[in-house]
Amino acid sequence: MQFHEVRFPTALSFGSIGGPERRTDVVTLASGFEERNTPWAHSRRRYDAGIGLRSMDDIDALIAFFEARRGQMYGFRWKDWSDFKSCKPSEAVSATDQVIGTGDGVQATFALVKAYADYARPVAKPVEGTVRIALDGVEQVAGDDFVVDAATGEVTFFAEPFAGVSVTAGFEFDVPVRFDTDHIHTSAATFQAGDVPDVPVIEVRV
Repeated sequence: MQFHEVRFPTALSFGSIGGPERRTDVVTLASGFEERNTPWAHSRRRYDAGIGLRSMDDIDALIAFFEARRGQMYGFRWKDWSDFKSCKPSEAVSATDQVIGTGDGVQATFALVKAYADYARPVAKPVEGTVRIALDGVEQVAGDDFVVDAATGEVTFFAEPFAGVSVTAGFEFDVPVRFDTDHIHTSAATFQAGDVPDVPVIEVRV
């Protein structure tokens, strides 16, 4: 996977627009009824990192980041300011935010997920140092009881949770994305500020 474990500058992503998209195939039958199907198990997010009127230093940082990723070649981390926690945006992360599994006495590794009603979204890019884990509501100690792979979103316990034990987690996370263009158009509005109207970014599967 061609991916750089580096985050797009959060000061530049703040204020961007975007969100999840689904792919649904709709067939209208002769009777007027519809048949709907989707080949995607998970949604895919798109964003526009166009930063409007900014300082020339901001534009310089954007271009430097774009060049370091070689345009569309390498993926990177993106902070979705509207959805970056295991809990509600107004709340603090808790070790009991999300159920990520149930112990069976054999399994030691669990993948982070975030639930949206009855849909579970895989979380592959947790923010390092933010993951909190609990077993049956009792918080565990990172480094002593478990380790987290921040590149995959997998939590591994040193001792397998007992059968029937609820495994829960809380965390902040990034979205794995890439630029959806190989060019960036900029213009200098003044000597101190410039404009970057359109910088499309799209989620990648990891």
